[in-house]
Amino acid sequence: MLTGSELIAMIATRQDAADFRKKNWQGSFAEYLEIVRGDPRVVRSAYQRVYDMILALGTEEIVVNKEKLTRYKFFEDPLNGGQDAIFGLERPLMNLVNILKSAAHGYGTERRVLLLHGPVGSSKSTIARLLKKGLERYSHTDEGALYTFGWREEGADGSMYYADCPMHEEPLHLVPVDDRLALVEKLVAESTATSPYEVVIEGDLCPYCRQMFNERMARYEGDWSRVLGDVRVYRLILSEQDRVGIGTFQPKDEKNQDATELTGDINYRKIAEYGTESDPRAFNFDGEFNIANRGIIEFIEVLKLDVAFLYDLLGASQEHKIKPKKFAQTDIDEVIIGHTNEPEYKKLQSNEFMEALRDRTVKIDMPYVTRLSDEIKIYEKDYNARKVRGKRIAPHTLEVAAMWAVLTRLEEPKNAGLTLLQKLKLYNGKTLAGFTEDNIKELREEAEREGMHGISPRYVQDKISNALVAHASERSVNPFMVLNELEAGLKHHSLINNEDVRKHYKHLLAVVKEEYEDIAKNEVQRAIAADEDALSRLCSNYIDNVKAYTQREKVKNKYTGQTEEPDERLMRSIEEKIDIPDSRKDDFRREIMNYIGALSLDGRKFDYKTNERLQKALELKLFQDQKDTIKLTSLVSSVVDKDTQEKIDIVKSRLIRDYGYDEDSATDVLNYVASIFARGDVKRAGH
Repeated sequence: MLTGSELIAMIATRQDAADFRKKNWQGSFAEYLEIVRGDPRVVRSAYQRVYDMILALGTEEIVVNKEKLTRYKFFEDPLNGGQDAIFGLERPLMNLVNILKSAAHGYGTERRVLLLHGPVGSSKSTIARLLKKGLERYSHTDEGALYTFGWREEGADGSMYYADCPMHEEPLHLVPVDDRLALVEKLVAESTATSPYEVVIEGDLCPYCRQMFNERMARYEGDWSRVLGDVRVYRLILSEQDRVGIGTFQPKDEKNQDATELTGDINYRKIAEYGTESDPRAFNFDGEFNIANRGIIEFIEVLKLDVAFLYDLLGASQEHKIKPKKFAQTDIDEVIIGHTNEPEYKKLQSNEFMEALRDRTVKIDMPYVTRLSDEIKIYEKDYNARKVRGKRIAPHTLEVAAMWAVLTRLEEPKNAGLTLLQKLKLYNGKTLAGFTEDNIKELREEAEREGMHGISPRYVQDKISNALVAHASERSVNPFMVLNELEAGLKHHSLINNEDVRKHYKHLLAVVKEEYEDIAKNEVQRAIAADEDALSRLCSNYIDNVKAYTQREKVKNKYTGQTEEPDERLMRSIEEKIDIPDSRKDDFRREIMNYIGALSLDGRKFDYKTNERLQKALELKLFQDQKDTIKLTSLVSSVVDKDTQEKIDIVKSRLIRDYGYDEDSATDVLNYVASIFARGDVKRAGH
């Protein structure tokens, strides 16, 4: 066992002294100019810094329904173990990053409030939190380095100390306006590094630094170089906890809040020292706009702000200036991001007095996820073996909860032959006969408000949590426990004030239960068949016969070497499993061949697993051929013979090995499926 001293020594060896010195660098203004010459990126604006921060973690291109999308790895929160990862919002996040890019290059959106808009629980505050935390981390890196300065002062006892700029502004603000262009041209021309942006010095000194500057100019009789001798430049590390470069503002009770929380307030204790309240040294520049300078400010529920606050917000966004009490307009450089729910945004649209704010706002819709696989990831992030100790979550438990949540967000398809569940599967990458990727794109385009309503992930997470604690004696939580919690909660859901909507959500729960029944039966059937090679051989045989049939050719018998007519009996025995009538067999076979041809043109190889109906037909056919080797219905009786029990144990072991079950959940699902068989559900069970 290590002693306390040894533990301290162990931690001490992991500290990086060189890195500490780098992050706590300080030097003269002349030394700072050499840093700028070496890397002009240190003078980037806040928007440029945020945009580069997102790009720094890399991108990848994905294709969704023939549409190329860019996925920004930053929003997967890789540096924080994915704790705040965002799933399924590639399009909205691309829109957000494009707006940041436009702002970084000075195309106009830098003079707007970025407004994340969407239903409750649609990741708006998570995105803002990611940007704030990301900017903090980025300021620790060499690529994200930025600097500010302080003034050397003499204390009453004669000791020297430095009074830092309260707004952490750019040191180049100390350069006279008339000399800035020449200085920048010289620095950029001599620099060995390049910046993707034009290097400019925008903004003037804050009131406090202007007072310090003017005092010294008078003291040194206009000698600017001597004024700089009183300046210490230092590395700036952004921190929300320390209120440096990261600000957050949340509306409160109107009686307990005023605009000084944004722009600072008079320090009455110092008025006696400096003689007047208009002396900047008797003012606290500690409002959220002040402390967020050089970084980012988040407005929580921004549209609930009082009108007095909105005036400050308008000036901050359009002119990049704020008006502290008793002082002239003061320059700021920060990303202003707010978020709001739809009811508040509708109020904004209907309020003619808010026209100025609407004009200065860029709205970015953040809908709910509408892709099942992404919704599942949201719940897997919180409910997994690492976080949920002492209790298993049975397979498909999170899937059925996610399925119901996504169904509540989808709009009924205008195509009468398409169900809401089929639409969900199409969005999730499954193929359905008669639907191409172009059709899926059309489905999305016709449903403009899809994802802007429905059930929040928070509601589902609450009910999963309830299921985990409500069944204390159970070693695992199964899909029905969660579905029952979801249904029970609908009676008291605070955001459902329409009885028709409540009935619709209950109907969708029944749809999901039926789908889970099919999933469970199919898994047990596959576990009984459990022969991937046999499925592949059966598929290959079927495709060979279908190809010959559609092209009016013969099939070569692999064993005899003779050519024969296509095996109609084999083809029909498979097609009948998914209720393809004899009158539609030709259409189905042509669909299969067209699907294979389309994949070939895209350079992709056919796999029966990508065609849901064909996969199901093949599995049911193989199950039909093998089902008599095991009497599954015997599970519901009190007597199971030894031979049957051995076969059931084999099926159970396959469920555990191949489908993620444990002993308890495998037993449960076998008993559940056996009860379906025992009900005489012959046709749907594949008999």
